[in-house]
Amino acid sequence: MARGVRLVALDIDGTLLRSDRTISPRTRAAVERARSLGVRVVLVTGRRHPSARRVAEDLGDGIPLVLHNGALVIEDGSVLRCLPLPRPAARRVIEAGRAAGSEPVLHCGAAGEGWLLVDAAARPSGLVSYYLERAKAEVRLVPDLVAAVETEELLQVMFGGSRAEMDALAPRVAQRLGRDARIERTVYPATGLVLLDVLDPSVGKAEGLGFLQRRWGIDPAETLAIGDNWNDREMVERSGYGFVMGNADPDLLALGLP
Repeated sequence: MARGVRLVALDIDGTLLRSDRTISPRTRAAVERARSLGVRVVLVTGRRHPSARRVAEDLGDGIPLVLHNGALVIEDGSVLRCLPLPRPAARRVIEAGRAAGSEPVLHCGAAGEGWLLVDAAARPSGLVSYYLERAKAEVRLVPDLVAAVETEELLQVMFGGSRAEMDALAPRVAQRLGRDARIERTVYPATGLVLLDVLDPSVGKAEGLGFLQRRWGIDPAETLAIGDNWNDREMVERSGYGFVMGNADPDLLALGLP
């Protein structure tokens, strides 16, 4: 453990977890060692609460979670903060995505329920379909996504597809939203899947981690952060000790981050 570190912030997929979605004995021992020394460990992820909670519980009790790229923060099983996506922005992003031929998935639940809302008439395919199949216990089919926005506490709107599809969609959504939302991109080079998450404009992994740093009285210089994707970039850059995994998107590695 680097000298002066009081907080370790870890991304989950591609960082804490191996490709088989397990934690290596070496990583587990390192986390346990850090916690035994009084270092706080937090998981900072784009995941929803149900799936992230299982990973946290596998590591031990009492690990806080920064979820949905910072939109939801949970400590000791209680929601500390929720920053939902404003409804007008959500309606516009749904319309923009559909106009481009991409069907959205809505992430809902201010208390960490992790509901995934999908239009009943939609036919997701490829790896997006696989993603929804894995989370089928939390998937809800609704007759009208735009109408659902009016009654649900919406944390993010997600699109998924090939890199070419998402690279084409991202600027169209950004132009439609302007400063009314933030777009986070997650790239999985091994599978070719790219996810676009549309969030409240104030949300980000670095911002969510900063919320906990202020709560706990820990300076960013006392933080070690590790990630592997574009949504980790600010968190890594703003930490005293920031690292990017070797399995990251080559374009991210080419930036020469720490």
